[in-house]
Amino acid sequence: MRSMKGMLWAILSSASFGLVPLFSLPLLRAGVGTPTILFYRMGIAALCMGLVAWTTRRDLKIGFKDMMMFLSLGGLYAATSLWLLMSYSCIPSGMATTVHFLYPLVVSLIMTMFFREKRSWRLLAAALLSVVGVAMLSWGEEDATSTAKGIAMVLVTVVTYACYIVGVNKTRVARFDSVVLTFYVLLSGSAMFFVYGITTTGIERLPSLYLVGDAVLLALVPTVVSNLTLVLAVKHIGSTMTAILGSMEPLTAVLVGVFCFGEQFGILSAMGLCVIVAAVIIVILQARSQRSTD
Repeated sequence: MRSMKGMLWAILSSASFGLVPLFSLPLLRAGVGTPTILFYRMGIAALCMGLVAWTTRRDLKIGFKDMMMFLSLGGLYAATSLWLLMSYSCIPSGMATTVHFLYPLVVSLIMTMFFREKRSWRLLAAALLSVVGVAMLSWGEEDATSTAKGIAMVLVTVVTYACYIVGVNKTRVARFDSVVLTFYVLLSGSAMFFVYGITTTGIERLPSLYLVGDAVLLALVPTVVSNLTLVLAVKHIGSTMTAILGSMEPLTAVLVGVFCFGEQFGILSAMGLCVIVAAVIIVILQARSQRSTD
């Protein structure tokens, strides 16, 4: 039952994270700056989690070492959000999220290299397939330079998000309650984007109530819901299984891009998506095989 709950949390986390383009692209197209969008996203989300922690009387006291670790995790999550949002200006959001879905492979590699998870030829095969899938996505676009730039940005998020997931599970903050952990990660991220905003473009006012609604939903659905369920999933089934059960993320983002924003998704791009998903399925089989032998 614990494993089943963890799997459901992981699927919900990935599906909700895949909705980032649905709420962020209207803000970008209205000319709202990236620092402003991300400050509102993290700030509103941190406020919501703080209210939940306060109303449920959770202990929010932390030590200096814990604060430093929360700042580190917040920095990883902030970097993921920043580079993913910036990539939308170069490549379709569905493609960006598909490439971002390579993070389960990096999680598996980190766990294998640093936490003594068993090595397997399947991880090597998955890594090679993922490279092929990304290449197919790149070749499927006319503007090769812009596409390469966008994919390079997303590849940064692959590493930062993988490190974030492992950090949630393997650092000293893993002992914290899920709500408290999520609150401090989001609070750290909002503080970073506030500083980033006031030193660059400034923190802008949103020009319409419609966009205010988008900002609130961006904070609630792919941020609060995604982060909280991610932490719950990691606590139930660990970093690797949480990462590899994120298959709803690219599917959700591709459907949003095609049906809500009219993004093109040709045959070669679709084949690249399938290859990347196949690579992640190989990692799933590896994880199952490992669990059966432990």
